[in-house]
Parts: sequence; structure tokens; C-alpha cells
Amino acid sequence: MPGGNFRIFLATQPIDFRKGMDGLAAHIANSFDRDPFDGAIYVFRSRRADRLKLIYWDGTGLVLILKRIAASFAQWQAAGHLGDMLSAMRKSFADARR
Repeated sequence: MPGGNFRIFLATQPIDFRKGMDGLAAHIANSFDRDPFDGAIYVFRSRRADRLKLIYWDGTGLVLILKRIAASFAQWQAAGHLGDMLSAMRKSFADARR
């Protein structure tokens, strides 16, 4: 996981969750005109907002993380509390590093 100074980009529209690393990297490059290998974290959600995919370059390869979200959190996230969702994600990342 990147150090404390990293950028997070959130896709505003759901993505086809059949896409893997290569498909998401191509989507980042083609749809957002961004370099998927720049070390930023790119976050995508499923159509039902019950799953997230995060992809980032760690310097040695692409890392793909899939997160299944509990129903209550998905409803909360869909209500537009983006700041709260990012705080929860940061806490999850911090907990995972321990």
C-alpha cells in the first residue's frame, strides 16, 4: 500500500465488474486520460453499490483489491456521504497495514 501521501480517484459511474486488472487499467487510461501506473488509487463501484474494486501500481505490479460491502454500508454510501466513506476506507487501509 502506498505511503501516507497518495491520491485517490473515485469513478462517479459504476463499472462492469467483470473487468480485471488489465481492463480497469485500460479504462483508467482511455476514459479518464490518467496513467494507471502513477501510484494513485483508483476506486470503482459495482452497479448495485455492494462492491468496490481498488486498483493501484505499487512499483512492482498492479494491485487489485475487491471489497464486498455490507448492505447497510452500501445504502449509506449510496446516500452520498463520500467523506464518511473515504474516512472508513482510510481506517480499513490503516487497520490492514497493522
